[in-house]
Amino acid sequence: MAQGFRADRLADHIREELSDIIAREVHDPGVGLITITRVQVTADLQIARVYYTTMAVEAARKATAKALARATPFLRHQLAGRLTLRRMPEVEFRFDQSVEQHDRIEKLIHQIHEEEASHPPDVPTDTPTDTPTDGPTNGPTDTSADAPTDEPPHEQ
Repeated sequence: MAQGFRADRLADHIREELSDIIAREVHDPGVGLITITRVQVTADLQIARVYYTTMAVEAARKATAKALARATPFLRHQLAGRLTLRRMPEVEFRFDQSVEQHDRIEKLIHQIHEEEASHPPDVPTDTPTDTPTDGPTNGPTDTSADAPTDEPPHEQ
């Protein structure tokens, strides 16, 4: 098997186990309600970057980051007991900003749709008139060569 596939499987397993450990065994009120969005494990299986999100404001988010830093040795020890690895990867917690960015983009798209709905569609100014034209009509045209006449053609 390819090494990347093993890292992906390990990342999924770490995400599941960490979610369970944080929900059931971490009693630090600073951690609060967090959601682990994804885990990335390096190809050499030495570092596991755990991305999380929370619905708290900025000050509470910083407190959560500090609480997770305090709980990291405990969480790593609990993970080592649940995973069958020769060497447990170092665990790094990082706040996942992609959720906030996704929410911001959704709000902007919604705002654009509301603005489009509130304004009537613009009518183009170059709409065709009732008289068809074959070409540009920028000035007087000489139609004497094209117009039929009642006179017979001149003979020379």
